[in-house]
Amino acid sequence: MFGSKKPPQQTGGLGAALAAANKVRAENNRIIARLAQDYLKEKKSARRWRLGKFVAVLCLIAAVLWHYPPTDPWSRLPHTALVDINGVIASEAENADQINRSLRRAFAAQHARGVVLRINSPGGSPVQAAEINRQIGLLKKQYPQKPLYAVIADICTSGGYYVAVAADQIYANRASLVGSIGVRLDGFGFVESLHKLGIERRLLTAGDNKAILDPFLPQDATQTRHVETVLRQIHQQFIAAVKLGRGARLAENEDLFSGLFWSGEQARELGLIDQFGGLEKVAREVIGAKRIVDYTEAPRLLNRFAKQLGGVISQTLVVSQLALARRNFDFTLQ
Repeated sequence: MFGSKKPPQQTGGLGAALAAANKVRAENNRIIARLAQDYLKEKKSARRWRLGKFVAVLCLIAAVLWHYPPTDPWSRLPHTALVDINGVIASEAENADQINRSLRRAFAAQHARGVVLRINSPGGSPVQAAEINRQIGLLKKQYPQKPLYAVIADICTSGGYYVAVAADQIYANRASLVGSIGVRLDGFGFVESLHKLGIERRLLTAGDNKAILDPFLPQDATQTRHVETVLRQIHQQFIAAVKLGRGARLAENEDLFSGLFWSGEQARELGLIDQFGGLEKVAREVIGAKRIVDYTEAPRLLNRFAKQLGGVISQTLVVSQLALARRNFDFTLQ
């Protein structure tokens, strides 16, 4: 018993076993981490795919609503077709393309007894107004049995009145503002301001009149006369449209085409409008169809939605890219 020996310890074999176990554990951890990363990537990809499908569905719905607006149930019965012009007439606001599409739909409506163009506009682009005026003339020739009445709300001046004169008759409130048959071009001059501030103006042009109407240069008499000639020509186009639309109903008054505007009561005396009345009165008593169906196209809501959606998507992409870059390169924005 006292002479027995202890067996030798297998220290070398145990260390190798522990090292192998640690290596297996590390490999397992690496595999688990890789699987976790792959799972998170798959989840993110699936989330992006769901977002993409959601956006695609929204765009599809918007496109369908754009081309095939919801049908009013009253449109299958005799009714008055309504088209609204509300606000400044310009390419980025109430523009000719939008309004003309609405007018075409209104005139083409099978059960529409007549069309009312309700205008509440201070004017705007002479080009846009002239295009609407021209479209109305074409539609009246295409649908001679369907009358068009303009109904003025608060204001119908300048380009708004340019549009109204194409109607068969014009109705307004006694307090409506009507007229302003003229053309204007606005601007400012900052020549003295630059001098007082000690700012040197540097401008390079090719063409003697390329800097015409530059607010930082003194007015040139020759250029001013040229611009006035252009304005007078556009004014004559406006006057011609008014005379064509109103004809003998216009009173002899030297201020009629001076750019002045009048109340509805004065406008009737001058022959600028025909009668007093609003939408309901015209629909019920003049057209004889008290049901009113609105054919006004409203793309501004869709445009606003598209812009907001695009902004959100862009912002999301930028934030995602910044977050990814920060994880990869560990940097901060100062």
